[in-house]
Amino acid sequence: MTDKRKVIDEVLSALHGEPRFGPGGHVALEYADGTLTIEGEVEDIAIKKLLLERAAAHPAVDGIVDRLHVWPAEPMGDKEIRDLVRHALLQDSALAEITLRDYVKGRLETVREPPAGGRGEIRIRVEDGVVTLEGDAPTLAHKRLAGVLAWWVPGSRDVINGLGVLAPETDLDAETTDAVHMVLEKDPFVDASQIRILTQDAKVILHGVVPTEMERDMAEFDAWYVFGVDQVENKIKVRA
Repeated sequence: MTDKRKVIDEVLSALHGEPRFGPGGHVALEYADGTLTIEGEVEDIAIKKLLLERAAAHPAVDGIVDRLHVWPAEPMGDKEIRDLVRHALLQDSALAEITLRDYVKGRLETVREPPAGGRGEIRIRVEDGVVTLEGDAPTLAHKRLAGVLAWWVPGSRDVINGLGVLAPETDLDAETTDAVHMVLEKDPFVDASQIRILTQDAKVILHGVVPTEMERDMAEFDAWYVFGVDQVENKIKVRA
């Protein structure tokens, strides 16, 4: 057995040890010179992030090429996904100061001209269901919000949040908590008033009581969608 094969087998064993993925899940792995490429499609954002965390924990893995996507809630073409992402960014008042552009058939087109006194620019690219956000956001909070709005589009299989930040800032736990709270408040399927959020070293812990299992899951997925969140512990209970 080569070292390469040994690393792949050990990583696969770790992935199948993740309870949400289980022994029946399937992903493809390639390994070379310390870099692991992981490719496949999983059920939700939580599984994707948990598998990436397990893969990165292997001592022989120095870097990961992430080609792991999520099953879309609703199959859509790239044009429809791009239109919905564009609409979501346009409609959110918190992003009103940002110039918006998107790629249509490889050509960059302006969606919203730079507003008076505006800052930042977001460029939207969609390829095979994967949304890529490029450009610069005014703050880290704007970057996080744009990423979550892209994830909320039902056809999105993945979101690559490549936005820079015009005003560099220290990413403290309090800022992560605020970002998760903001996202929960914006989610029409979640009652944010029933959920408490604690962040410790980029790990988000959710507490509270909600009426349904679906709302519990949606709150957890929302936390995973936030850029910079490494782990989510869902302690929300479902009201009997």
